Amino acid sequence: MNAEFYKQIEQGTAHRKSRDENTAFVLSHPEYLDDLALIACHPKDKIHYKALWIMELISVKNTSFLTPIVDTFCSALTHYTIEKAIRPSAKICFQLVKSKAITLTAKQEKQIIETCLDWLITDVKVAPAAFAMRALFLLGKKHPWIHEELKLILSKTIPNPTPGYRFAVKDILKRLP
Repeated sequence: MNAEFYKQIEQGTAHRKSRDENTAFVLSHPEYLDDLALIACHPKDKIHYKALWIMELISVKNTSFLTPIVDTFCSALTHYTIEKAIRPSAKICFQLVKSKAITLTAKQEKQIIETCLDWLITDVKVAPAAFAMRALFLLGKKHPWIHEELKLILSKTIPNPTPGYRFAVKDILKRLP
């Protein structure tokens, strides 16, 4: 683990400029990807969520860049417990599922499916729930049983008081077969 890189992530903030700078650094220095994964995929590390913020932006800019660490990320999914880590993880899951550049293994798909379903039936905030339901919707095209499960879960949660959540649920429900 490169100590300077660790310090760079540690000093990063939630401000978009800070996250963009760290993302650009990793994208231009791929040799730090393993260090990023070491931090991001170890929830006991106090800054793991900051590394996940960087991974999230990488997943949006160039999902295939994450190919070497997808397995590590998927294995860590069930261990994220704080909102600061769950939100970027949910978006990374969505990006991985929708990517045409990455082919997930059956095990990775299973890990994403289980985690996304767990997020939907627990009390996560709107953004991770929306990314989870969208990832599950896409995975349901390959695994039809997911669409049935998604219908059940979402039809029970539609009374959620937040407009953003209600919109996401209605959008997915109308697209389900």
